[in-house]
Amino acid sequence: MDQIVPIEKISSKVRVREILGQAKQSWEQQGQDALLVTINEGLLKNKVSFPLLEFAAKEMALWIPENEQLHFMDIMVATKEMGSYVLAGMMLQLRLPLHLEQSIQRACAYILSGDQWYVCDIIGERVLGHALLTYPEKTIPLLALLAKNSDKWIVRTIGVATHYAVKKGLSPKFAETMFRLLLILSNATNLHIKKRIGWGAKTIAKFHPTIIAHYQKQIELPETRQWFRTKVNIGLNRNKIAKSV
Repeated sequence: MDQIVPIEKISSKVRVREILGQAKQSWEQQGQDALLVTINEGLLKNKVSFPLLEFAAKEMALWIPENEQLHFMDIMVATKEMGSYVLAGMMLQLRLPLHLEQSIQRACAYILSGDQWYVCDIIGERVLGHALLTYPEKTIPLLALLAKNSDKWIVRTIGVATHYAVKKGLSPKFAETMFRLLLILSNATNLHIKKRIGWGAKTIAKFHPTIIAHYQKQIELPETRQWFRTKVNIGLNRNKIAKSV
């Protein structure tokens, strides 16, 4: 009978560094397979907060060679452990300055293979959202292409990316461009798409109500569904509440 290994709650960077030290040693002595086993058992199978997993990803990116990182992420994400998507998302984020298109393509591949709303949101924020925030001119054309994708998760991630970037300070100029893209998607009927496209629209309305005023006629058109108008109105109300405090 297999022995049940208790789940450890990891709550400090010190403990994460210990696990990463073991992982690095395993990798140096036995190769990448041993590294993956150590990461899986030490981090993915235990209870670790997302910020600590992001910290772990940053640490690993310092010593896993760049040309080995994608293969490492591919195998890690194949475990389908929730923490694997946080680690992969953060590592892809770190690769954006040199490999923006490749990182977005890989993020989409992981979202498709994960086939769950939380995979879309975890990776969408960390990769596509951060790309939109930091490299909007390069990223927006890529998001416009993804908006035409037939898969619900890929379309959903447009809203995820918009919410993240606007919340983090995306300039009004690019927020307006993204709102125009969200308007195109405002006739969606799929629940998963509606939730996050609406999320992005609500966030723009909260932080940039003047953009909403500029597009009020389009918002009121019959082809714009009520769910989209509702989310916009919620965002506008939140803007009013924030100003009154």
